[in-house]
Amino acid sequence: MPVGDDVDLADAAARIAEVARTLYERRSLDGGVVAELVEHAAVELPGADYANITVTASQYEIDTPAATHPWAVQVDDIQRRTQEGPCVSSAWEHRIVHVEDLSHETRWPRFCAEALDVTPVRSIMGFQLFLTGKSMGALNVFSERPHAFDERTRQLGSLFAAHSALVWDAARRESQFREALASRDIIGQAKGMIMERYSKDANQAFEMLRQLSHDTNVPLAEVAAKIVDAAQANPR
Repeated sequence: MPVGDDVDLADAAARIAEVARTLYERRSLDGGVVAELVEHAAVELPGADYANITVTASQYEIDTPAATHPWAVQVDDIQRRTQEGPCVSSAWEHRIVHVEDLSHETRWPRFCAEALDVTPVRSIMGFQLFLTGKSMGALNVFSERPHAFDERTRQLGSLFAAHSALVWDAARRESQFREALASRDIIGQAKGMIMERYSKDANQAFEMLRQLSHDTNVPLAEVAAKIVDAAQANPR
């Protein structure tokens, strides 16, 4: 039967699972859900003062969709300027990256020098959140104390990142589905306007949209949106 630290780990794991379940049900990549993920990470992961999510479209194109403190944003800004750092490494190269004491860290020398100079961050632990052909993501926690993170942080952080990856993927798919529905609706409106104005059938109207998209090198949904906007701005 688990006792002591094992009980604490089990309780924390249960809370993390419940957080993930709640956020999964909402299936949204809006700022609220992503912000809640990092807020819970900062609370549940031992040693953490603050947390963020780092998303990279390439190793040096870094975005911070959510952070619990300006210092967590600043760390990513430094990585963007120096083109190196632990959060980037955790996203692209490793499952977990651990910086025990930034003042004695020999990897990423440019990043470390600037981070030590302009932030109070001294410990970092990053967990790969997702890995796709086009982008990578990491969940990162930070502390103002050296040696703030231990094996418990590693275990719970790995669990939290795994749950968060599922939430992120579900939210991404929901976002794509909603975008597809919106595109379908706007294309339908534009087709209807073309059919009415030019006495075309549905196939002919769609072909006109497709050809205009091809000729202008503008996505079909954008072409349709411009037609709808123009028609609404200048009704007959």
